[in-house]
Amino acid sequence: MQWWKLIITVILSEIAGGIGSIFTSQSVSTWYSTLNKPAFSPPNYLFAPVWTILYLLMGIAAYLVWQKGLVELTAKIAFGLFWFQLVLNVLWSYLFFRRQNPLAGFLEIILLWGAILATTIYFFKVSRAAGYLMIPYLLWVTFAALLNFFIWRLNP
Repeated sequence: MQWWKLIITVILSEIAGGIGSIFTSQSVSTWYSTLNKPAFSPPNYLFAPVWTILYLLMGIAAYLVWQKGLVELTAKIAFGLFWFQLVLNVLWSYLFFRRQNPLAGFLEIILLWGAILATTIYFFKVSRAAGYLMIPYLLWVTFAALLNFFIWRLNP
């Protein structure tokens, strides 16, 4: 086991979450609190621990792919898709919270969801465990997309 690879992938994943939270924290108690939200909207305090766990799982998944080696094309694609979706993840926080644009956030989260799905599929090809570790993230972003859609529609 190469601990340094695990540390790098987890830390970089959590850093992406930290960058996203900078955009989010500036708007949660102000703009976001004024929005009409659907009844299934979770309380604000739930988001930070859920995302922290998801970034940890993502980092471990990326480590498992990296650990298999990046010699084969499938592993290279999987690893590249991982970093691409992580950038899209941060971009969603910027568009939705910093730009305060639920429509742009919704359009972007569709792209993010597709990138996560592609990453998960490729992770399964390289490491079944890595693929399984991505499923909670895919499910949460599916929920987030639905929430984003309703927020957009409820706030013309």
